[in-house]
Amino acid sequence: MSSEDKKAEMPPKPKLNPFKFPRPPLLERTPRHLQIKWDDVLIADTEEAYWVLETTHPPTYYLPLSAIQPDISLKKSIHSSFCEWKGRATYWNITNPKTNATVKNRIWSYENPTKGFTPIKDYMSFYAGPWDCYVDDELVNPQPGDFYGGWMTSDIEGPVKGGPGSWGW
Repeated sequence: MSSEDKKAEMPPKPKLNPFKFPRPPLLERTPRHLQIKWDDVLIADTEEAYWVLETTHPPTYYLPLSAIQPDISLKKSIHSSFCEWKGRATYWNITNPKTNATVKNRIWSYENPTKGFTPIKDYMSFYAGPWDCYVDDELVNPQPGDFYGGWMTSDIEGPVKGGPGSWGW
């Protein structure tokens, strides 16, 4: 069966309202097909990801290391940050094998996540840019602002945190 036939058989995705997402955040497996492409280079491809659903945020996706293509070079950055729920984040720099361009600190992971988030150890999360990120073949938009890493898809309804005036939500 072709992917077009599968899409024709699938019911529409239910709408997701980030104001109804939990706090503290929920970590769960997602069956969605995730891809990341950069200048026509496939960076990652998986149907074995997790998503984090947190109040007022679009989903943040975590891809297993096995989803990263073997010719992709990731190097640990000196940059880190701290999440009250997941712990200390490690950031990564990536080099495009086709162009040799390097992007710094747009990928992160939790090498020693807190107890509720141990399943995402050895998983990577990508900001939605400068590469193209896809959820079930839909090109995503980045969460507004440049601090949070959520992926905006057509099934997200309502405002999300990150844009002007939303800092205190």
